Amino acid sequence: MSKPEAKLELLNDRYQMLDLIGKGAMGRVYKARDMRLGGALVAVKVLSKGLISDKMCGRFRNEASICAQLGQKSIHIVRVSDYDFDSDGVPYYVMEYLQGDGLNEIVRKQPLELRRFLSMMRQICLGLQAAHQGIDVNGALCPIIHRDIKPSNMLVMQDQSLGELVKVLDFGISKVLQEDANQTSTFMGTMVYSSPEQMEGRELDARSDIYSLGIMMFEMLTGQIPLQAETHTFAGWYRAHTTQPPKPLKVALPSINLPRALESLVMACLAKEAKNRPQSVIEILKQLEPLEEHYSIGRRSQPSSSPTPVSAPDVTRQTGTIEDSSEVKTATPRLTMSLVDELYHQACWPKDKPSNQLITFTQPLEICQKRLPLVWAMLPDAEVQQIRMHQMYNRTYKNMICLPSPHPMALWMTALYNRAGHPDRDPRWFPQYLDLATPQGQDTLRLLGERGRYHLLLFSQGQPDRCALVVEMPFNAQLQSLIQEWSILSATWRSVSDATTSKGVLKSELDKLKAKFNPDLKRFTR
Repeated sequence: MSKPEAKLELLNDRYQMLDLIGKGAMGRVYKARDMRLGGALVAVKVLSKGLISDKMCGRFRNEASICAQLGQKSIHIVRVSDYDFDSDGVPYYVMEYLQGDGLNEIVRKQPLELRRFLSMMRQICLGLQAAHQGIDVNGALCPIIHRDIKPSNMLVMQDQSLGELVKVLDFGISKVLQEDANQTSTFMGTMVYSSPEQMEGRELDARSDIYSLGIMMFEMLTGQIPLQAETHTFAGWYRAHTTQPPKPLKVALPSINLPRALESLVMACLAKEAKNRPQSVIEILKQLEPLEEHYSIGRRSQPSSSPTPVSAPDVTRQTGTIEDSSEVKTATPRLTMSLVDELYHQACWPKDKPSNQLITFTQPLEICQKRLPLVWAMLPDAEVQQIRMHQMYNRTYKNMICLPSPHPMALWMTALYNRAGHPDRDPRWFPQYLDLATPQGQDTLRLLGERGRYHLLLFSQGQPDRCALVVEMPFNAQLQSLIQEWSILSATWRSVSDATTSKGVLKSELDKLKAKFNPDLKRFTR
């Protein structure tokens, strides 16, 4: 028989505190049940009463806020769902209840074999990249530097679908990088894993985390640390990090046999000067991806970090030569995060398109040797900020109507509704008209049929030089099959009238669908 849970206090008439499951520098973590949600298990982190001060409460709230936003962006960061104060004014926050082993416990037993190492590192890098991409702070996107990357801050869980799932924990001393703030600070972190610039209290950026990642990678592969301090003191580790060359992996573990590319990557992360390291986690992911493909045949697809989609029933109809299959659901990314990162990086607003107007157009891009169909849209700053901050409320509609005659044309429809971003107005529509009498239109239709999905790229008028949000739009199987059929048949269709005639018919169909689906999209979110 399992041991009964020891019940403690009922926190704020909601959380039934059960067992103490962890202690840290800032407070204690309890296993609890959320009594308002049927007794679902959660973890509650409570700030230590002895640490209560304006500074510590601010840091504690900062940690909760960072995890709340990052947990929506990546499955590899712990999710935070609530923040409040108890009856004594002590702050606490609520996060998902996780069961697993610390990476430090796993590595302590033995170094990781290569395939397991590559899988874990990919997941850790994806979580870290989400932090480095930043969170919204007062309308500005601010990068997050973790500052305490080490094995004990990585939790490895067993997952029925994914095998092993790794989550990055403890953003308690993370740093929010803001352009108008003084970034220099005193040393905070764990001496064994801290970068030279972190030991010196200098300004930090993502490359500091990459140095810590290099030490952790070395330890995961060999079971040892690449540096040896003369004394376990700040001065001893300061000298080691700033002056001592890291020992080669073969010296630490003579029996190790690694690809040369991986050895070079680990040692590059350990460079004393930040400019000599990989400049972003994206670079590390790019170097890890071919290694994992080679050594881990049949790797599972990267899981979605968005909430599980809820679909309305598909509606299929046929009217003359116009057919459509439509669905309403949450946006659910399914590409690997490295490809999404590439979209953010490469999808710059074209210079031949005005950035001071609310416009939308379609234009494919080749990303990681994959040609992706894309819908581009320029929106007001405030609308983009709200949609990006509240991505969990995104609801999308996508459909296509094809008209072979009098002029072959397809209406490719996308709609986005966000309860926070569009509380008092209709969903935002992004219609595209594909002239199927042209090679460009036929090519776009073929590409959509082949891939079965596309991406909506949102840009903000105030910052047109970078993509603000990428939303994936997967078709259902029925619509994809229809698009493939139209793609083949469109080569035989001939125009017998002006293109404006067909466009007028399709615009009329679009108006009918807007009237039908606008209420559905809104009601679906409430």
